[in-house]
Amino acid sequence: MPTTSSSKATDRRCDETTDVVVRIASSMKEVPAPAWDRCANPSIAGFDPFVSHAFLSALEESGSASPDTGWAPHHLLVEDGVGGLSAVMPLYLKGHSYGEYIFDHAWADAFERAGGRYYPKLLAAVPFTPATGRRLLTRADADQSQAEEILTAGMVALARRHGISSIHVNFADKAQWLRLGARDFLLRQDQQFHWTNENYESFEHFLAALSSRKRKQIRHEREAARADGITIRWITGRDLKETHWDVFFKFYMDTGGRKWGKPYLTRKFFSLIGERMADRLLIVLCERAGRPIAGALNVIGGNTLFGRYWGCLEDHRFLHFEACYYQAIDFALAHGLARVEAGAQGTHKLARGYLPVPTYSAHWIAEPHFRTAIARYLDAERRAVEAGIEELASFAPFRRDRAMPAIPAEDHD
Repeated sequence: MPTTSSSKATDRRCDETTDVVVRIASSMKEVPAPAWDRCANPSIAGFDPFVSHAFLSALEESGSASPDTGWAPHHLLVEDGVGGLSAVMPLYLKGHSYGEYIFDHAWADAFERAGGRYYPKLLAAVPFTPATGRRLLTRADADQSQAEEILTAGMVALARRHGISSIHVNFADKAQWLRLGARDFLLRQDQQFHWTNENYESFEHFLAALSSRKRKQIRHEREAARADGITIRWITGRDLKETHWDVFFKFYMDTGGRKWGKPYLTRKFFSLIGERMADRLLIVLCERAGRPIAGALNVIGGNTLFGRYWGCLEDHRFLHFEACYYQAIDFALAHGLARVEAGAQGTHKLARGYLPVPTYSAHWIAEPHFRTAIARYLDAERRAVEAGIEELASFAPFRRDRAMPAIPAEDHD
């Protein structure tokens, strides 16, 4: 594919015509980290670790997200000729639909049975990461509307030029999702379970908001998780060593092998993020008789703790809930974080105080008849998702005399 295209754009702030270059980077190595990060994370308060140069480059350099694994980087870069990069987008040419957590396998099957070619497709997302955030990344002083228009037009032009069937923007924040809908993308919803910090002073304060039965259940689970002499500690920042990644990779491989056959991430990936963003990482390490037996990896955002991976070498009742859900709440409370996102799926999280919230993806479909069919399907699916969230919320564990916590869908890192 070509690597560079140019266009003329009018700067609405000063009515001067400016040369804008839209370029494709086939590797994060081609993009200076400071320039990328000024677009990806223009504010510390809303820091999103997953779109940072450190995280994305670690995925590529480790061989986890690479052309060999079906993730060919085609990152869009917008250069304004004044301040350098004004907007960027993590974009991949995909030869399959694995590692996305927004499922379109049925679409691919239907399109190919009808004689079409669904793959390769374009995907704007963070590989293997079902965490909501901005996908069209703009520098703080850039014209956001104009920059997003250029990025959107750039990926559509790329798809049309090379006969690509579709573009998918996964786990977008709600505001960008709606704007993509206004730009001819089809809108899709799904759900996750998130915990919200309602200014709780402690875990006991959080428990006080729950019904008596749920309080007792959680206390019982926390006690039972440590019943076999298990100790739990947090490891983050400079305390993270290669020995910790050796152990955690064993946990990760055990879970990956049982859940999806072939784990996505390589051992090198964990070393690279440990080198580049250790202050944004938290391992909840569970030990018995001084021996590591289980652990959970979390990533720390500006106001959110993201639960990512869990694994164990010994099976202990309720230890998964303790390490992944209750310890995450403890850490969020200790560090003043607004919420915990516990990853994809899992209605069992509801009883632990994690409530259903919508997630958003947007889809551009090239073939008109196929687009019409998907649009009808998505209309029905959105209604079903909204109804499902409402029904699940009715089973929330909170006391009936209290207002149930709510997460504004558009309020994400």
